[in-house]
Amino acid sequence: MKWANALSTRPSLEGAVFEVVERSQQLLSAPADLGFVFISSAFASEYSRLMPLLQEQLGVPVLIGCSGSGIIGMDGQQAARELEEQPALSLTLACLPGVQVEAFHLDGEELPDLDSPPDAWVEAIGVPASSHPHFVILADPFTSKINDLLQGLDFAYPGSAKVGGLASGGAMGNTMALFSGDRLYREGAVGVALSGNIVLETIVAQGCKPIGHPFTVKECERNILLALDAGPCGSGVSQRPLEALKTVIEHLNESDRQLAQHSLFIGIARNEFKDELEQGDFLIRNVLGVDPREGAIAVGDRLRPGQRIQFHLRDAQTSAEDLEMLLQRYQSSFSGSSSSVGALMFACLGRGEQLYGQPDFDSRLFRQYVGNIPVSGFFCNGEIGPVGGGTFLHGYTSVFGICHPL
Repeated sequence: MKWANALSTRPSLEGAVFEVVERSQQLLSAPADLGFVFISSAFASEYSRLMPLLQEQLGVPVLIGCSGSGIIGMDGQQAARELEEQPALSLTLACLPGVQVEAFHLDGEELPDLDSPPDAWVEAIGVPASSHPHFVILADPFTSKINDLLQGLDFAYPGSAKVGGLASGGAMGNTMALFSGDRLYREGAVGVALSGNIVLETIVAQGCKPIGHPFTVKECERNILLALDAGPCGSGVSQRPLEALKTVIEHLNESDRQLAQHSLFIGIARNEFKDELEQGDFLIRNVLGVDPREGAIAVGDRLRPGQRIQFHLRDAQTSAEDLEMLLQRYQSSFSGSSSSVGALMFACLGRGEQLYGQPDFDSRLFRQYVGNIPVSGFFCNGEIGPVGGGTFLHGYTSVFGICHPL
């Protein structure tokens, strides 16, 4: 198994295509079975020309991609770069012996109903569940019904890794695009299912740190948090969520109290049976608003009684520390990391240089721990990755999919 990536910053689409094709083929030096292409919104007026230009010079049987306001890839010195708001084209080619690669395009309006059996989803994808495929998914933010799609794929393919992101672009609505084969799509989702001699390991860095202690949800209505168990161990005493939050904030240091004014989130524990919850055990969701009269808090996800939640904070330092902690955990836990051949990176538009104040932060930190392997991807309108056995759409997150043979 081999993996190669090339990144071009040439302002001419022809020049950029020629550069990435030539360099990636030289680096791969083997027939490619799969390709990923990510193109910046600076080329929005030329999206329709991208796949024909690539098809002229490439013989790769499966090629998918999308647009992004920022593009990630390897420069001429094979250093990882995150190029934001500038012309850029990134092409990854992979030689995958023993791997079955199946591309698909799904229209959001034609997805199976969520009450449909797994077979309906298997038929839509065209890959049997028995082959235990892993998925890379690129989707339009508005027409893909992405949450339904992820829920359906988890239902039909439990245990399969699923990573990806929502296409991004500039301020104009027509600057987002999806690509598969020789086609340009403006709606739905494209993806690949990879089965056989391949492992897709994942890192999902949501960029938050927990504050206070976990609470248990006592009362809620859909996404409105109405009452919490006041004790960390389930004392049974009911407390209004806003009162609980105020108590947590009172025990923070001054810098964290200031951060809580504008960067407060709620983490929902995904493992109901784990006694000691740690950073990374939570699905992070936005705090949408509060009702001071009722003491209620609106959360950006559905809640149910009995769930455990914990308040979280996010800034550049916590994002960096969270990613580094997960990378250290990956480095020490996954024996396959030494044989990793390539990775895809899906980073939120809210990360990058505007968060850290320096370029290439996440990709550089990733390679420091995982190794000198090709990394490619884009800055997303939402990131797709697993937390606690389920696959979710995230925000402010960096998701990595790391490939190696079985």
